Amino acid sequence: MQAKKLRELLNDKNIICAPGAYDAWSAKLIADAGFPAVYMTGYGVSASVLGQPDIGLIGMSEMANAAGNIAHAAKIPLIADADNGYGNTLNVIRTVQAYERAGVAAIQIEDQVMPKRCGHMEGKELISQDDMVAKIRAAVYAKQCADTVIIARTDARAVHGFADAIARAQAYVAAGADVIFFEAPASIEEMREVRRLLPVPLLANMVENGKTPLLSLQELEQLGYNIAIFPASLLYAATKAVSELLGSLKTNGTTKMSLDNMVDFPTFNKMIGVQEYRDLEKSFSK
Repeated sequence: MQAKKLRELLNDKNIICAPGAYDAWSAKLIADAGFPAVYMTGYGVSASVLGQPDIGLIGMSEMANAAGNIAHAAKIPLIADADNGYGNTLNVIRTVQAYERAGVAAIQIEDQVMPKRCGHMEGKELISQDDMVAKIRAAVYAKQCADTVIIARTDARAVHGFADAIARAQAYVAAGADVIFFEAPASIEEMREVRRLLPVPLLANMVENGKTPLLSLQELEQLGYNIAIFPASLLYAATKAVSELLGSLKTNGTTKMSLDNMVDFPTFNKMIGVQEYRDLEKSFSK
């Protein structure tokens, strides 16, 4: 159902804004704020689940479990980072089917080697174009739901240059990718050229202080992009807020000075749905 909804959103002229969730609660907040889709960030999940960087340490089962929690909490289309499929073509098949069972609407696979790196980090290495084409074909084959969206990400821009990245993206489209995630274009001019050369929906990755210009949704829509993800924004904001509160508590021995920066107990209980669960519990005792 959510995959079909995402397909419908892609057919609309309006850009899809999908903020990044790193757990179920951040995903619920995104949905409650009225966004049409949510993006599960491997960068954020690795930090949230492992407390470690996005350098290929987290595995498929951990990511699929996180995706299931996020999909259930958000109840809007989930675009999910599946890294490099966690292995060869057979691993890609297992990954796609596990993500579909978790409720994922769109599955993103990239052309990095194992262990992979975050797209805006240095030191990335790529598999061959032919090997990635095989992975895309395997992902398309593995789909149990015809509406599931396959997103092919290429990190070639930062490794081999713009021309190679375009050639790879075109090959991935020919292999059956529904959306291209052209990672880390270095300028607005490059983003325009990506749009001109690729005849499929495009995803823009808006990472604060990353390699790509940080543009507004309106600017991205004018450039012809169809999806905009803000994968780390909530993670960075939460990290700053929590760190500041902890610093204040350590210094002052109380949280009284931080009350204005918190929701209160009743508000949080309302946001998380305590009353609805109590009402549901009581309904079985009538």
